[in-house]
Amino acid sequence: MARHLRVEYPGAIYHVACRMIGDGRLEESRLFVDDADRQQFINALSERVSRYNIRLYLFVLMTNHFHLVFETPEGNCSKFMQALTTAYTVYYNLRHRRHGHLLDGRYKAKLVDGDTYLLALTRYVHLNPVYVGEVKNKPIKEKIRILRQYEWSSYRGYIREGKTLDFIDYGPMLAEMGGKAGARPKRYRAFVETGLAEEDEEFNQALKASPRSIGGDAFREWVDDLYQKLVDKHGVKEDVSFRRVTEPMDAEQVLKALAEVLETDVESFRKRRRNSVLRGIAARLLIKYSGVTQRTAAELLGLGTGAAVSVQMRNAGAVLAEDKRLSREVAAVEGHLSGLRESRKVGANAYFKG
Repeated sequence: MARHLRVEYPGAIYHVACRMIGDGRLEESRLFVDDADRQQFINALSERVSRYNIRLYLFVLMTNHFHLVFETPEGNCSKFMQALTTAYTVYYNLRHRRHGHLLDGRYKAKLVDGDTYLLALTRYVHLNPVYVGEVKNKPIKEKIRILRQYEWSSYRGYIREGKTLDFIDYGPMLAEMGGKAGARPKRYRAFVETGLAEEDEEFNQALKASPRSIGGDAFREWVDDLYQKLVDKHGVKEDVSFRRVTEPMDAEQVLKALAEVLETDVESFRKRRRNSVLRGIAARLLIKYSGVTQRTAAELLGLGTGAAVSVQMRNAGAVLAEDKRLSREVAAVEGHLSGLRESRKVGANAYFKG
């Protein structure tokens, strides 16, 4: 099936879940093979929370998926998630010597009603580590012990049994606990861990009631109305980008993917720097994946002529032949872009088959 359109607006709160695509080369399809992977993801998350002005309320990393709950003051969920997943995919593919997609389809992002539903959601997400595998069948006391010791989650910071992280906004959820500020972490701990013994049926029903939102009837209807307006605007039920498979990839998308890997910004490809090969590498990828001519690549990169692009690409090719690390990074970007292009073809086939 083709992708759903994404409802975005300033101040929107989302629950995002991303799962590892099935890959027979990796045991149990592990999105995070070890702690080095987990720490790399946390580093990428921290950096992009700051870059995109995201209010991140909590996260949980599991073996083959992760959860995030965050607010977007600038209404930029898609840009934030694209940057985060691209950065981690390229890192993962480089480290584990694989190519193509890492995540199973487009990430799931549900809009969240504030206050009661948001607070209940934080409990649901934070309890994930004790809902899986053999742990889910253990006694409650053992689950609590495991939960409080689980490192790859924001929970320990909330209950002050681990260090607080500067990219997590703990204040709003703790404020919901009421009472004196110093007692709120303990209150929150009791709120979350009570969920191990008592099922929140109302929240569970709200969680399943809509593919686009988590909240009461009025909130779900409001989100559905926003979604319908997007559908009407585009004139189709599916994401328009999935139908345009014969068109080249967007040039900015190509440059952003390259910038993420090389840890720079898109503008750096347009600046003249002595002995720099950035513009030559960018030109190669633009021509290959965006289908532009050398003259258009020159315009996009601030070069004078198509001949100048040719010189830049030749110089870049010579450097890549010698610099194995840079060559691997560029190859990883190409693998990522090829995967994106292929997914558009798959999506289009699903669309045209009806």
